[in-house]
Formats: sequence, C-alpha cells, structure tokens
Amino acid sequence: MKMTEDRNNNDSPTITVEDVQRLVKKKDEIEEQIKAYYEVLEDQGDVGMHAPLVDVEGYPRADVDLVQIRTARHSISCLQNDHKAIMVEIEEALHKLHARERAKREQDQAEAQVERMEQEASLPPPFARVDAVTQGSPAYQAGLHMGDEIIQFGSVNTSNFQNLQNIASVVQHSEGKSVSIAVVRNGQSVHLSLTPQRWSGRGLLGCNIVPIRR
Repeated sequence: MKMTEDRNNNDSPTITVEDVQRLVKKKDEIEEQIKAYYEVLEDQGDVGMHAPLVDVEGYPRADVDLVQIRTARHSISCLQNDHKAIMVEIEEALHKLHARERAKREQDQAEAQVERMEQEASLPPPFARVDAVTQGSPAYQAGLHMGDEIIQFGSVNTSNFQNLQNIASVVQHSEGKSVSIAVVRNGQSVHLSLTPQRWSGRGLLGCNIVPIRR
C-alpha cells in the first residue's frame, strides 16, 4: 500500500489516519469475500471447510459441485492468510500513528512550557498578591482571582512600590474611576480594569492584598 511520502530523518514513510482507513477498508473487503465463499459452501449442503468430498466407498460425491467446493475452500484459505497479514499491518500502523501523535503532543507541551518560561522571565517581579476576593465585589466584577500576583496597580509598579499604602492611595484617589491592573496568573500576564466604588461590603475593592516579601 502506498503511504504518504512525508519522510522523516530515518527516511521511513509517515503513517496517516487515511492510511489506516485504507487498510481497514481492505480488511472489510477481504471479510466480505470470505463470507461470500462460505455462503457457496453453505449452498453445497453446508460442507464447510472439512466435510469429506468422497462417499463411504471412496468415490467422489455426486450430490455436490466438487470444483465449486474446492475453489471456495482454496479461496477461503488464501483470504484468511491475507486477513491475518492485514490485521498485523493495521496493528503496526496504529502503533506508529499513536506513537507519532504522542511525540507531537509531547513536543507541543515542551514548546508551550518553554514559551511560558520565556514569558515568565520577561515579566517584572510581582510586588503584591491577592489572597481573597469577595463575590459580588468590585474586584470580583473586574475579574481578579485569589492568587493573582500584582505587577501593576494604576501608577504603582514593581520599581516604585514601597508598601500597601501606595495601593491604598491609588484606590482612595480613584473612587468611581477605572484603574488599570496587571497581574501574573498561571505564568501569564493578565490585564484588568478595576473601578473602586462603594458596594454592600467593606472598602472600595472587596479583596485582600498582601505584599510579596523578597
């Protein structure tokens, strides 16, 4: 069978899903042929593959078509060998296909991990962390999550942060105004817009922020 000629470094053809589908189709065709020949044997008095073709006196049976039976039996034997061979071929093709897909998946995961590491290395170090967010609060509505690490809160960033009073000052002067926030979440930078305002709970944010000690 002609495989897709996308060759790798060891010059072996790459197995594709279409290759496996063609093998399965060929297997099905062989099975249909075997079934047809068994129907021929059934029509000849259900002689099967092993019923004797001579009578008790050793003469060829006159009640059946001997040529048709011998032809059907021979064809079935050949087709059964073909069926065994193609089943082995299908198994090997599936093994190669799954191995290639697994290798590609592992490569994609490795590349994604490298990309995350590169992105993390390029991000400024966080200066504070969100350790609680109250449901329904301005922080909750803005999309802040517990565990988010803050790298920017309005005008406060890694280079000018001194203590939490810096963030409190931005909040107090920004009531009812949108504040740009950048956090690190799962190794990636996430930008949010938070509007400090009065709500049913305490404060203007509804979240608890703690400094990260370095």
